[in-house]
Amino acid sequence: MTFINDLFEYTFLARALFTASVVGLVCGVIGSFIILRGLSLMGDAISHAVLPGIALAFMFDVSFFVGALAAGLLAAFGIGVVSTTTTLKRDTSIGIVFTAFLAFGIILLSNTTATFSLTDVLFGNVLAVRKQDMWLAVVIGAVVCAAVLLFYKQLKITTFDPVLADSYGVPVKAVHYGVLVALALVTVASVQTVGVILVVALLITPAATAYLLTTRLPSMIAVSALIGVVAAAGGMYFSVRFNIVSGPAIVLTAFTMFTLAYLFAPRTGVVTKAIAGRSGRDTDAAADDAAGSARP
Repeated sequence: MTFINDLFEYTFLARALFTASVVGLVCGVIGSFIILRGLSLMGDAISHAVLPGIALAFMFDVSFFVGALAAGLLAAFGIGVVSTTTTLKRDTSIGIVFTAFLAFGIILLSNTTATFSLTDVLFGNVLAVRKQDMWLAVVIGAVVCAAVLLFYKQLKITTFDPVLADSYGVPVKAVHYGVLVALALVTVASVQTVGVILVVALLITPAATAYLLTTRLPSMIAVSALIGVVAAAGGMYFSVRFNIVSGPAIVLTAFTMFTLAYLFAPRTGVVTKAIAGRSGRDTDAAADDAAGSARP
């Protein structure tokens, strides 16, 4: 009950929990499409690529949101240019571009006199979230969720069968770039919570856990969003209870839920399948014994 009492006593803690929950929810929603479309590595690239945008925003006293979003979109565009104008595969292009952006961002941050911690940028510090950051996360979450609801059919068909979608006249490339823009927006909203290094974990882990537990896209999105919220709330509790950094605590909470799903998911769990296989063999053996005893 101490944690709950603290929520009512300390405004910053309640604000941090609310912000983390919003970020966890929206990461779960967009993360479902990220892993189904095979864009996990792209998510990692964009999350790292926002670092120089953050540094430049602080250096020139412009909006943090504008700098991070511009850097993320520029990285996505650069990856597309390199992969389409050379014979290199996309994963190679991603590795080249995002590491360059990350290195440039670290150099900028290490040479700036801005009053912020590099650790907070890299690993997040949701306990220090400001009211404007909270409302920014809410607005981004509302925009992304509304876009998913509005363009759900287009997202679904281009995710599972882009060739069929193209034959129906669905703008496949436009939808793809729309997903990248949504990914960049969510990344910007998540930086304060888990930092640029661990954003991809909050994008991928809840969605991957939901993928193991569900068989339909709507169910996967709902379960992924729920897991994101639970991971955020649980990570916040462990962060306050044991005085550890909030970002890694949230990620490890999400990873714990993934591990449980990996082991005990009804259809795909490793332990579940082993138990089912053993039960099947025992049933077959019992049936063979019964058949043998029934023979004259």
